[in-house]
Amino acid sequence: MNVETLHLRYSSSSNLNNRSHCSVNDLQFENMEMKDDNKITDMKKRPPSEFGDSGWLSNTFFMRLTARDVFGVVKYHPIPCIFATTLFFFMGLEYTLHMVPSSSPPFDLGFIATRPLHRLLDSKPALNTVLAGLNTGFVGMQMVYIVWAFLIEGRPRATIATLFMFTCRGILGYSTQLPLPEDFLGSGADFPVGNVSFFLFYSGHVAASVIASLDMKRMQRWKLSYLFDTMNVLQTVRLLSTRGHYTIDLAVGVGAGILFDSVSGKYEENRKKELLADSPDGTTNGAFHNSKLHENGEYLSVSADQNFSFQHSH
Repeated sequence: MNVETLHLRYSSSSNLNNRSHCSVNDLQFENMEMKDDNKITDMKKRPPSEFGDSGWLSNTFFMRLTARDVFGVVKYHPIPCIFATTLFFFMGLEYTLHMVPSSSPPFDLGFIATRPLHRLLDSKPALNTVLAGLNTGFVGMQMVYIVWAFLIEGRPRATIATLFMFTCRGILGYSTQLPLPEDFLGSGADFPVGNVSFFLFYSGHVAASVIASLDMKRMQRWKLSYLFDTMNVLQTVRLLSTRGHYTIDLAVGVGAGILFDSVSGKYEENRKKELLADSPDGTTNGAFHNSKLHENGEYLSVSADQNFSFQHSH
């Protein structure tokens, strides 16, 4: 047996072994031809006899799905399947419900759930004031932490996220000014202090708390982040009980905190790349701090972090 014959046999065996089935995003497909580097080179068309002569339609993705593929979607991707089910449920709900008349106050499920607490706070103004003061203290804790992360630790991400969030809140809050709930229980101790006007949509209380909590989780300050999450839940219940926000304000506040934390992270990363590319000494000149840690857990200063980056870049 010469070398050419041996190579031919190996190639034939390799092709036969590679013409089997493979998985793409947990969906099983057959009749795929694979190269030795495991890259898909071809997907064979099924014979027209399996589904008739449908022309270009026969080569579309869904026409190549088997029953095994469909059950694989349900097995390996249950969450999107649940969302697909809820889509049809809420479509039916939306198209059959009775719209709230323009002369009536908005329907709010959170208000219904907190009716007992609302009656309690309405009957005890002193308790309402105490809880409002505690809530204002929590808002102060959020702001102190976010500013501390920037000015003391040199990490601006949470501060940038907060600035983005409040700017967008101001634009949206002014663009659509929701009516103040009829049973609103105001307090001079609530933030903003002094019974001043405020935007209902969306909740800056909740969004800022989420931003601070996400930053704590990045720094592995787990106990502090769980404390903020718990206080945020209690804050949400109080705001619903006093009719200080609609449910949608609070829900969007959570989403806004997550969104603007992500946006600020991408902004920070892109700016770092641009500044490093334009910097002759390979540093960001103090504009952004990488918040590296010593082995003993202490934070490097901005200047020390720059020197660290400079030394390792050479």
